[in-house]
Amino acid sequence: MMFPLDQIEIIAHSSPSKIVQVVMDGLGGLPHSQTGMTELETAHTPNLDALAAGGTCGLLHPVAPGITTGSVPGHLALFGYDPVQNHVGRGVVEALGIDFALQPGDVAARGNFCSIDDKGLLSDRRAGRIPTEESARLCQLLSSIDLSDIVPGTQVFVKPVREHRFALILRAEGLGDDVADTDPQKEGLAPLPAVAGSSGSDRTAGLANSFVEAAHEILSSQIPANMVLLRGFSGLPHMPPMSQVFRLNPAAIAALPMYLGLAKVVGMTVFPAASSIEEEFRILADSFAQYDYFFLHLKPTDLAGEDGDFDRKVKVIEEVDSLIPHILELNPHVLAVTADHSTPATYKSHSWHPVPLLLSSSWCRRDGVSAFSETQCLKGGLGHMASVQVMPLLLAHAGKLSKFGA
Repeated sequence: MMFPLDQIEIIAHSSPSKIVQVVMDGLGGLPHSQTGMTELETAHTPNLDALAAGGTCGLLHPVAPGITTGSVPGHLALFGYDPVQNHVGRGVVEALGIDFALQPGDVAARGNFCSIDDKGLLSDRRAGRIPTEESARLCQLLSSIDLSDIVPGTQVFVKPVREHRFALILRAEGLGDDVADTDPQKEGLAPLPAVAGSSGSDRTAGLANSFVEAAHEILSSQIPANMVLLRGFSGLPHMPPMSQVFRLNPAAIAALPMYLGLAKVVGMTVFPAASSIEEEFRILADSFAQYDYFFLHLKPTDLAGEDGDFDRKVKVIEEVDSLIPHILELNPHVLAVTADHSTPATYKSHSWHPVPLLLSSSWCRRDGVSAFSETQCLKGGLGHMASVQVMPLLLAHAGKLSKFGA
C-alpha cells in the first residue's frame, strides 16, 4: 500500500535533519555457481555490515513481485512516486540530464549506438561502449538528417550523452509519445520498427523510422557503431516536486546524465556529472550543509552486472564500503543504502529479484541482522516492502512527518 502523496504533503514538514539515500544501481545479485554466494555476500563490507547490525533491514520490490523494472521507474519509486501512475520516459530524462531545453510538444528518445552484423542482427546493443568522444562525432554526423520533407517544419536534435548513449529530440506539430522501442533488448535479433501505440503518435513513429533508416545509411561504414536503437519515447512530464510533497530541499549526485535528468523531473538540485565514485562522495561532503536530502547514485555495480562480471561487481561494492565512513563523518540523521533493481552478474541483465535495504538512524529497532546481504536482509524487521514505501520511512526517521489523524 502506498500512502497518498496528497496526505503526505499535509503531514510533512521541513526540519534541519539530514537524509542520505545511497542507491547502488543494480546491487541485487544471485548466487555464484561455485560459491553459492551473491556479489554482496562475497564482498568484504565491514562498514555496511556494521550499519546493518545497528540498524534495520529488509527487501524491496521496486515495482511489484515478479516485475522486472527499468531504471526510471525503479528510481521514481525510491523517490516516493508511484512508478505505475507516474510515467516518465527514458528519452526525457536523458535530454534533461544534458541540459537540453525541452519544449512542450517535443518528443525525446534515448538512443544507443549499436552493432549489427551483415544479416542485420544485433551483435552488440552498446557498440562496445564506445568512448563519449566517438559518440559525439557520430551524433554530429546524424545531426545532418533532415525530416522536414516528411513533416514540414520538423527539427531533429541528436545530442551525445555518455559513451554509447545519445538523446534524440523530435520537434514538430502534432507529435505524440506513445511509440514502442526499437530495441529488442537482446543480441541476435533485428532492431524493431517504431510502432505507434495510438493514432495520436503515428506521426512520431513515422519520423522515428525515417530517422533510423537515414542513420543506418550514414553509419553503415562506422565500426563498431553502425546502427542505432531508440527507446523511451516521451514528452515533458508534470509531477509535483519533492519540495512541495515532502517539504525537502533535495540534491542529486550522479555520474550519468540520465539520473540527473530524472532528479530534475522531481525538483532536485543537480550537480555536474561526477567522474568517479570517490568524486561523488567528495561532492556530498562539500555540499552537505546546503541540502537536507541527498540522492547519491552509484552506477558501476549495474554496469558490472550487465557485463556479467561478478568479480568486478564485488570490487565495486567493496570500494563503496570503504568510502562509507566519509558519510558517517558527516553524521546524517538518516542513512539508507539500497538499489533501484537487481542486476545479477550471472543473469547479465535487470531482474525481478528484490533488492536489499539498509536503514540507519537513531530511531531504528535492531532486528538481529548481522550483515548487509540479500540473505540477511530477508530476516530483517522491515520484511518485504515496495520501494515506494521507503520515502515515508526516511522522513519519519528524520522527524519530518507529523502525526496522521486525531
